[in-house]
Amino acid sequence: MNSLEPRKDALLADLLLLPDPLARLEYLIDEARAMPALPPDACTEARRVEGCMSNLWFAGECRDGRCHFQCEADSLVVKSIAGLLCRFYSDAPPADILALDPSFLRAAGITEHLSTNRRNALTKVWARIKAVAETANGCVSR
Repeated sequence: MNSLEPRKDALLADLLLLPDPLARLEYLIDEARAMPALPPDACTEARRVEGCMSNLWFAGECRDGRCHFQCEADSLVVKSIAGLLCRFYSDAPPADILALDPSFLRAAGITEHLSTNRRNALTKVWARIKAVAETANGCVSR
């Protein structure tokens, strides 16, 4: 069984307790305020995610067969969405990450209330998470 399925179910259950998609987004923004920040020296051009009007930086790595992700942004809305993905996929095996894309977030109405640029940033963060998992999965499966 994919280790992310119980996380997905728990996340959706938590989000759907809130009355509407805007309340869910506000909850995610509050979560972003509490997220540990990437150190300023980690916010490099190489880690900057293109395609968003605000600055967004992403860091990902694989240790001991599990992937770990962090992000930083100068917009709380962007950090909240990127941070949701980073928290959700962190500490998961690469194969589990690759088997579950973030399309399940549609069920909570999160993506529908984002601007085109913010949805684009979400897609790009997912692409980076997937790339880290693909690289790590190649190392693990050998």
